[in-house]
Amino acid sequence: MEQNPIRIAEILLGLKDVNLIGVEDLGDEDSKTPLRVHIECLGERPKCPVCNGMSYSKGGSLVELIDLQSFGRPVRLIWHKRRWVCRDGNCSSASWSDVDTRIAAPRLKLTDRAARFATRVVGRGGRSVSSVARELDCDWHTINDAVIAYGTPLVEDPNRFGKVRALGLDETLFYREG
Repeated sequence: MEQNPIRIAEILLGLKDVNLIGVEDLGDEDSKTPLRVHIECLGERPKCPVCNGMSYSKGGSLVELIDLQSFGRPVRLIWHKRRWVCRDGNCSSASWSDVDTRIAAPRLKLTDRAARFATRVVGRGGRSVSSVARELDCDWHTINDAVIAYGTPLVEDPNRFGKVRALGLDETLFYREG
């Protein structure tokens, strides 16, 4: 039985270098109230993106992301993002916050794994965006934004098809046109 919160987060969420802070269950046994899983990034203090100097924490914010269901219930991943500022008073850098695309892509409301799931089942599986939105307990736009963000590079990839070896001919159209 695993008891290390870092390893538990890795097993349940598929994320390394993330600390599982805790889980909130604000519903009753029969509730479809989302479970709220709180996490934070681990790792070294980031360097300033402008001068490469030391930074210090300036507080943080909570970012709520929609994740895949767990145990038949919707899940919200609450990311405790830290805000950083450069120690050098002469540096022109503004403050910045934690960024980890393994957790979520910037400006999307879904976790990375939920966005990949949505893209796969809409694109390959042929499910409607609204049915995936119902399953993940979110709105249509949230799923559609993720499908566009994750699906566009797949559709535009010139290598997604192999070389053309034969070109088909529509016999019905050919016969009608003469």
